[in-house]
Amino acid sequence: MRFSANLGFLWTDRPLPDAIRAAAAAGFDAVECHWPYDTPAPEVAAALAETGLPMLGLNTRRGAPGENGLAALTGRDQEARAAIDEALAYAAQIGAGCVHVMAGFATGPEAEAAFLANLRYAADAAAPQGITILIEPLNHYDAPGYFLTTTTQAARLIDGLGAPNLKLMFDCYHVQIMEGDLTRRLERMVPVIGHIQFASVPDRGPPDAGEVNYAHVFAHIERLGWTAPLGAEYRPLAATDDSLSWLDKLR
Repeated sequence: MRFSANLGFLWTDRPLPDAIRAAAAAGFDAVECHWPYDTPAPEVAAALAETGLPMLGLNTRRGAPGENGLAALTGRDQEARAAIDEALAYAAQIGAGCVHVMAGFATGPEAEAAFLANLRYAADAAAPQGITILIEPLNHYDAPGYFLTTTTQAARLIDGLGAPNLKLMFDCYHVQIMEGDLTRRLERMVPVIGHIQFASVPDRGPPDAGEVNYAHVFAHIERLGWTAPLGAEYRPLAATDDSLSWLDKLR
């Protein structure tokens, strides 16, 4: 298996370019991030070029304090699309392959209509650049009130929109909490999956503890023909370098 270090959680004690270098030194095959916008894109691009690591993806901005995305918020289309434009521009500068469009805290048919309209905008804008748009269901403990909560809901939206560059971010941590049945669900969803992430459940720590047997899950992912790096989006219990004993065990 190949692994990507999510620098939204790993090596957060250092600037993003240095975190990229640390991921390379630790043996990761790729990196991904959450909100890199405070770091000039040329600095990130230089660190990626130096290490040879690809940047798999990044998120659109959350919005105002207390918000968790804008794309499903009614009456906020202008802000949501500005965030999409910003993310796509930054992704293009650093060669990132995916942008995760964050839905936000919302519910109901009007929120769904807003989300679909903004996803259509994002997919259309991303297509000429070869960028994939991702949507990610979040669990209702970490993100109560978030619009998108299950892979079934996400797949319905993806199928309904019909954009070939709109895909599912399958985070095993969130999916296990909300739906369980990870191996069968991965099998059903693999046609619409654009990226896979993982962390232990329920504490979101390193993947060699908790209720999920990731050796089994990763072997199943490999049997499905998945070859892209899997995203390590977990919270280290101490220093990141001290949390990496799983890397060789599960590779």
